[in-house]
Amino acid sequence: MSRAHDVITRGALNTIFSQGQDPDFQPVMQCLQVKPMAAKDAQERYRVILSDVDNFIQAMLATQSNYLVTQGILKKNCVLRLTSYNPNVVKDKKILIIMDAEVLTEYGEPEKIGEPVNLVPAQQPQQQQQQQHQAAAPAPISGGNFYGNRPVIKPEYGQQHQPVSALPSRPVAPTHEGVIHPIEAISPYNHRWTIKARVTSRAPERTWQNDRGGGKILSVNLMDETGEIRATAFSSMGDTYDHLFNILQEGGVYYISSPCQVKLAKKQFSNLNNDYELTFEAATKVEKAEDASNVPMVRYNFTSLGDLNSVENNNSIDTIGILKEVGELSQIIAKSTQKTYDKRDLTIADQSGFQVRLTVWGNTAQSFDAPIDSVLAFKGAKVSDYNGKSLSLLSSGSMTVDPDIDEAHKLKGWYDAQGRGETFTSHAGTGTMSRNDPFKTIEQVQAETGDLGDQPVYFTLKATVTIAHSKNPYYPACPTDRCNKKVIQTEVGPPAEWRCESCDKSFPAPVYRYILTIYVLDHTGPMWLSTFDEAGRVIMGRPAEELEQIKELGEEGDAQLNQAFQDAAGKTYIFRCRAKMDTFGDTPRVKYSVLSLTPMNYTAEISKLTDLMKEYTLQNQQNDSLFVQ
Repeated sequence: MSRAHDVITRGALNTIFSQGQDPDFQPVMQCLQVKPMAAKDAQERYRVILSDVDNFIQAMLATQSNYLVTQGILKKNCVLRLTSYNPNVVKDKKILIIMDAEVLTEYGEPEKIGEPVNLVPAQQPQQQQQQQHQAAAPAPISGGNFYGNRPVIKPEYGQQHQPVSALPSRPVAPTHEGVIHPIEAISPYNHRWTIKARVTSRAPERTWQNDRGGGKILSVNLMDETGEIRATAFSSMGDTYDHLFNILQEGGVYYISSPCQVKLAKKQFSNLNNDYELTFEAATKVEKAEDASNVPMVRYNFTSLGDLNSVENNNSIDTIGILKEVGELSQIIAKSTQKTYDKRDLTIADQSGFQVRLTVWGNTAQSFDAPIDSVLAFKGAKVSDYNGKSLSLLSSGSMTVDPDIDEAHKLKGWYDAQGRGETFTSHAGTGTMSRNDPFKTIEQVQAETGDLGDQPVYFTLKATVTIAHSKNPYYPACPTDRCNKKVIQTEVGPPAEWRCESCDKSFPAPVYRYILTIYVLDHTGPMWLSTFDEAGRVIMGRPAEELEQIKELGEEGDAQLNQAFQDAAGKTYIFRCRAKMDTFGDTPRVKYSVLSLTPMNYTAEISKLTDLMKEYTLQNQQNDSLFVQ
């Protein structure tokens, strides 16, 4: 039996709580204990103690992973790999939610490895004494006080924020009724809270209708100094809905107090950096805050126009660009409702060298009067691939002309200095690139990106695939059109069931999408590249579903799988790539991703080479003529 000690990812817990969620970081740990939790509802929950040899921590299985316990897969002292997880700090306690895990049965169930210590050390007497003098006492949390019951503490001015996904604790600030909790601390496991937040966006009221009736919906985006969250109200709430409709105005600051439903965010409807969203209840309390201090006006998470090929369709982003063209106001009629909508197409460009068509709607389209060469910042633009990558401003989104932010000043400075005379490229879809793109060698790319800053670098590469990495080359994805989020198997079956938390739907089977890592080579050296589904299909010559079908054959399919990855090697492509600084653990590194690729067109390459040879010959003849007397 292999030694389990050698595969444990030492220091993993500190890494998780310092960098937050990272799909690429899948640490291996030992399970020291599995116990059921006291639950007030019928849903069974399980508490787990995990160890990385150096530290241990209490964790909880998400309900969709209960099968690991109920089917006897997850046992005391087993070794497991965390494939999906969510670190939280709730009520001053670090909690790890295990969304999915893989038990490594080959390492058995050894005795406890090492002498791990609690990741959260016991408080010093002085700290305990200080807490006893706090005026506000928080309400207890259900689930056997598993999450603790100390108040969240807010840092002094100037204290550095931890990553949002890690949900660091912050001290509370007194209000007329108690304590203020940061938005980033809101989760389904924290039931009593009050936030102080600004409405950064209010979507137009929508109506809905089905066989059981109809109603109205109001959605707003809320923000404080720690993060953002989407909140929705339904007209079935009666008077509370009318109150919210009248009081919640864009730009206003409010105190919002639970009870309020906290659910997983539907990312296809929101671009906010939050795993959760709120649904107001009839008893939710909303009051206007007279003091709007310490609540920022707006928060952006910009995506470069050059990065759009790496963004899944139907997702929403924030972006910023120079206005290059303004289309005429036009109307379209929705097929489903026969309603008429006003629209206007804009063209924006940025430092990446790309330009994109962006459509604005309704009042924004009617009143648009920004001059050419203005800087436009968009919050909540949906990505699509209609005639290449394009953007559409969501009803819940916003547009700001010449915003007073650093990114706008830098973009305007670049444009005035050099960008005004550049020719910009449109995204023409996967696998399409200009014949005149200058090629870089791998040696040049690595030299030019060795000291990469915050801005990504784009390059075109001609290289040969030597290895297609066979470890986790694809993932189970939601079959809903334009979702593509990872799904989790909730029932092994038969019949099987797969759950998409983003769509809030279950399916009998997923679709499989590539996240393939390849090792490429040219005459100057090698490098690793990451690819997505479209490029993976070209490289492997088949959809990922076929590989999954072969894998299900067990040992009989091993030879076929090996052959499939061998067949992918030895082929040459022209890659359009992006280099971007990434962080793995605490170590910065450059990550190279494939945006698009085309198989080598040898006829075109021969033509290029012939042209180069002609230019070289002509230049030599001209140089020789200088010496003729």
